[in-house]
Amino acid sequence: MKNNAILLRVKVKPNAKKNEVIKKEDVYIVNVTVSPIDGKANERMLELLSEYFNEPKSNFKILHGLTSKNKIIELKGN
Repeated sequence: MKNNAILLRVKVKPNAKKNEVIKKEDVYIVNVTVSPIDGKANERMLELLSEYFNEPKSNFKILHGLTSKNKIIELKGN
Protein backbone atom coordinates (compact mmCIF):
# COMPACT_ATOMS: atom_id res chain seq x y z
CA MET A 1 0.00 0.00 0.00
CA LYS A 2 1.28 3.43 -0.92
CA ASN A 3 2.05 5.91 1.85
CA ASN A 4 -0.34 8.81 2.23
CA ALA A 5 0.86 12.40 2.51
CA ILE A 6 -0.82 15.58 3.61
CA LEU A 7 0.12 19.13 2.68
CA LEU A 8 0.44 21.76 5.38
CA ARG A 9 0.27 25.50 4.85
CA VAL A 10 2.89 27.01 7.15
CA LYS A 11 3.87 30.58 7.96
CA VAL A 12 7.23 30.92 9.67
CA LYS A 13 8.00 33.83 11.96
CA PRO A 14 11.76 33.99 12.66
CA ASN A 15 13.36 35.89 15.56
CA ALA A 16 10.33 35.24 17.78
CA LYS A 17 10.43 35.38 21.57
CA LYS A 18 9.69 31.66 21.89
CA ASN A 19 9.44 28.51 19.78
CA GLU A 20 5.85 27.43 19.22
CA VAL A 21 3.34 26.08 16.70
CA ILE A 22 -0.10 27.69 16.52
CA LYS A 23 -2.92 26.42 14.28
CA LYS A 24 -5.00 29.29 12.94
CA GLU A 25 -7.78 28.16 10.60
CA ASP A 26 -5.97 26.15 7.90
CA VAL A 27 -2.49 27.61 8.47
CA TYR A 28 0.15 26.54 10.97
CA ILE A 29 2.05 29.52 12.33
CA VAL A 30 5.50 28.46 13.50
CA ASN A 31 7.38 30.92 15.67
CA VAL A 32 11.11 30.24 15.88
CA THR A 33 13.69 32.05 17.99
CA VAL A 34 16.45 31.74 15.37
CA SER A 35 17.09 34.02 12.40
CA PRO A 36 16.57 32.86 8.81
CA ILE A 37 20.31 32.71 8.09
CA ASP A 38 21.81 29.57 6.51
CA GLY A 39 18.47 27.74 6.71
CA LYS A 40 18.45 27.75 10.52
CA ALA A 41 14.83 28.93 10.73
CA ASN A 42 13.70 26.20 8.31
CA GLU A 43 15.60 23.58 10.31
CA ARG A 44 14.03 24.71 13.59
CA MET A 45 10.58 24.91 11.96
CA LEU A 46 10.86 21.26 10.85
CA GLU A 47 11.94 20.24 14.37
CA LEU A 48 8.94 22.02 15.90
CA LEU A 49 6.50 20.50 13.41
CA SER A 50 7.99 17.09 14.15
CA GLU A 51 7.30 17.59 17.88
CA TYR A 52 3.83 19.06 17.26
CA PHE A 53 2.66 16.16 15.07
CA ASN A 54 4.70 13.54 16.95
CA GLU A 55 6.23 12.38 13.66
CA PRO A 56 9.89 11.88 12.72
CA LYS A 57 11.52 14.97 11.23
CA SER A 58 12.40 12.87 8.17
CA ASN A 59 8.65 12.69 7.33
CA PHE A 60 8.55 16.44 6.61
CA LYS A 61 9.65 18.04 3.36
CA ILE A 62 9.50 21.66 2.21
CA LEU A 63 7.78 21.59 -1.19
CA HIS A 64 7.42 25.34 -1.81
CA GLY A 65 8.73 28.48 -0.17
CA LEU A 66 12.24 27.47 0.83
CA THR A 67 13.26 31.14 1.14
CA SER A 68 9.80 32.54 1.92
CA LYS A 69 7.88 32.90 5.19
CA ASN A 70 4.92 31.14 3.56
CA LYS A 71 5.59 27.49 2.85
CA ILE A 72 3.92 24.29 1.73
CA ILE A 73 5.17 21.33 3.77
CA GLU A 74 4.56 17.70 2.91
CA LEU A 75 3.97 15.33 5.81
CA LYS A 76 4.42 11.74 4.73
CA GLY A 77 2.12 9.25 6.39
CA ASN A 78 2.76 5.63 7.25
